[in-house]
Amino acid sequence: MEGIACSWCHYPNGPDRVSCGTCGAPLDVANVVSESGWRAAPRLQEMTEFQVGNITCQIAGQVVPVAEFTLAEGQVIFFEQHTLLWKERTVSLTGKNLKSAGQRTIAGMPHAVIEARGPGRIAVTRDASGEVVVLPLHPEVETDVRGHAFLAASQNVGYDFIKIDKLASMLHGGPGMYLDRFVAGDTQGLLLLHGYGNVFQRRLGVGEKVLVEPGGFLYKDSPVSISPVPVQAGAGFRHANWAELTGPGRIGIQSMYVHRHVI
Repeated sequence: MEGIACSWCHYPNGPDRVSCGTCGAPLDVANVVSESGWRAAPRLQEMTEFQVGNITCQIAGQVVPVAEFTLAEGQVIFFEQHTLLWKERTVSLTGKNLKSAGQRTIAGMPHAVIEARGPGRIAVTRDASGEVVVLPLHPEVETDVRGHAFLAASQNVGYDFIKIDKLASMLHGGPGMYLDRFVAGDTQGLLLLHGYGNVFQRRLGVGEKVLVEPGGFLYKDSPVSISPVPVQAGAGFRHANWAELTGPGRIGIQSMYVHRHVI
């Protein structure tokens, strides 16, 4: 019997599986796509398990989902301090400052992460309703994510940031938006994000453009460019810009968002 390719992460699966072994997406559920091309992120079934390398992850809960990791001896994940929910005693924790920690602190971004080393189990969550988005990363593939959406990643995923000037919420203003930049090393990596409300994804063709309210932007592939475009005069918004995203590549949005002011 032929295997099944996951429609979300495109990794192959055995013919007897009902969920993807790499990202947890259901394999027996048809894609939910709007007429405009937005696809709903796969709703992971309660207690779905998937594996990247020697790291096993299980997603529990629907309203405020929890990501529970089972780490083999020496396996490491990292996450922001305030996302830790619980751990077993055998899992050791170590703080690690990020590159450009001073700039991140000034910008109101996390300047350090926690590394958890196996063996044992550990769980992380965001203190908000929404969805966990599972993004397996191919080697050397880069993904850009809005600030404060990062949930957890495997050790071989690099973590940096960039700033997009003049990209702010239409309703709340602000001087710009910071994007976290994640890139896998020479082996497959795992990146977990938290999206407020529901998460939708769309793949843009070469040169294809879409305007997104900056507060709703969640992530993009690195080939997708992002730039501010002023809201048309007379629309009732002050000092606001759209986020213009230009393909090719995937983009993700969230249906509910929290505006964060940065300097």
